[in-house]
Amino acid sequence: MPQPALIAHDLVRSPGGRRVLDGICLTASPGHRIGLIGENGVGKSTLLRVLAGVDEPDAGSVSRPAGTGFLHQEMPFDAATTIAAVLDEALREAREDLAELERLGEELARVPEDHPAHRRLLDAYGRRLEQARDRESWDADRRAALVLDGLGLGGFGHDRTLGSLSGGQRGRLALAALLVRRPPALLLDEPTNHLDDGAAAFVEEQIRALPGAVVVASHDRAFLDAVCTDLLDLDPAVDGPVRYGGNYSAYLSQKRAERERWERRYAEEEQELRELRHAAGVSAHRVAPDRERRDNEKMGYGHRAGRVQNQISRRVRDATRQLEELDRTRVAEPPRPLRFAPRALAAPAGESPLPVVALREVRVPGRLALDTLEVAAADRLLVTGGNGAGKSTLLAVLAGCLPAEGEVRRRPGLTVGLLTQDTVFARPDRTVRDTYELSLGPERAGRVPLGSLGLMHEADLDKPVGQVSVGQRRRLALALLVARPPHLLLLDEPTNHLSPRLCDELEAALGTGPGAIVVASHDRWLRRRWQGRELRLEPWQEHREDTARARARR
Repeated sequence: MPQPALIAHDLVRSPGGRRVLDGICLTASPGHRIGLIGENGVGKSTLLRVLAGVDEPDAGSVSRPAGTGFLHQEMPFDAATTIAAVLDEALREAREDLAELERLGEELARVPEDHPAHRRLLDAYGRRLEQARDRESWDADRRAALVLDGLGLGGFGHDRTLGSLSGGQRGRLALAALLVRRPPALLLDEPTNHLDDGAAAFVEEQIRALPGAVVVASHDRAFLDAVCTDLLDLDPAVDGPVRYGGNYSAYLSQKRAERERWERRYAEEEQELRELRHAAGVSAHRVAPDRERRDNEKMGYGHRAGRVQNQISRRVRDATRQLEELDRTRVAEPPRPLRFAPRALAAPAGESPLPVVALREVRVPGRLALDTLEVAAADRLLVTGGNGAGKSTLLAVLAGCLPAEGEVRRRPGLTVGLLTQDTVFARPDRTVRDTYELSLGPERAGRVPLGSLGLMHEADLDKPVGQVSVGQRRRLALALLVARPPHLLLLDEPTNHLSPRLCDELEAALGTGPGAIVVASHDRWLRRRWQGRELRLEPWQEHREDTARARARR
């Protein structure tokens, strides 16, 4: 039984009066895995919500397979729901398949082959059998255990409630439930957030094995490279959103070539417009009735006046007609893309040879165990490790936001900036511009205008912070840090929710300049290109056991 396609036609969506989707068309056929990319705020999450039926389009239509799965940012269960209840719901369809096959099989055994109902029962059995095969219903319980293990949730008791889980754990459980279900079409919004390397690789393998269509919005360049068969770029283009065949690496080269063609076509048409305007202007001047004629034009003028006048008038009309046609059909000017261009991410901390921060025998019970760490004045340090290893905890200790056992020494006068994973502003009703200016003060905001950093479009500056996308709020938080560069900049998963292009530019900025920068990240693309030091943290329990074994050996 062939899987149905997911089809969207001429989608328009204007939340809050701002048109985010404008005539979007998309066909996601079974076996195709389409990545949605583009700048923050171009409508990736909006498109997914419309495709899923969570939001209705203002115009256009969506045809989706029954049972399409959608990875919500928050699970559609209350805090008292247990993991067992979530798994039961994920396994419900598979169990219904098996129960219905058993029922139909029993009926078929009772109804003679020559009875008119036998053919109807046989057809129903065949359809249900194909559906069960697509869902791998016989293997569902084993698959559930495999998926939970693959996403680092295998050790959790099934009686635990969602309220007892962290946000990252709830997100992984929501993803696990969808992978257990194997829906006929799958819509994913940032599926690799909160996943370590092993879990991300496991999810990639699972998604590649799905028979149905997949549409995913992701900042994870390594994930897009490993999974996608196509990419839909929602950034402005000559003829609207462009679909590129291949993975993220293929997209990068195609995108550059597409942009160059657009810029070249625009430049050529602008040159042609200038030439036509000049030609029309010169010809019009020559045919002007009150133009004074030179002496050599006066002789014989009356004889030739009518013919010359007609020729020049025709040239004016031809040039004007060409001008109007070109003006009507010419391509729009390529919008200037945002370019992240901070003067510096961090500031120099002086000439002292001492580290800006030094840790000795630091412990945060149940979260972090670190024997020693020194961060030099111009250090570039990448902190890695699996979920629960204490990466965010370490950054909070370095920032002075979290007390810890042991010794923490900071250089006097040290300024520290921390970009946390969750970007929350106290006044979501305040505009982006006002939030920036009030946070920095008018003098600093005037010296470093928000628009100069290449993080926010001018059109978004007067929107309330609560109405911009998660990625745009993340950009604003980053802007507030680099507008007043600290001596020590701490970035916790800085590429989460940012567009792939901005991630590339942020990585380039991390490698140069003064000051110390510590980055905690699971981003495989970033880590493959990292040029500085690296510190890998082990989970607290493992560290405690290793230390005990080492002491026993001594």
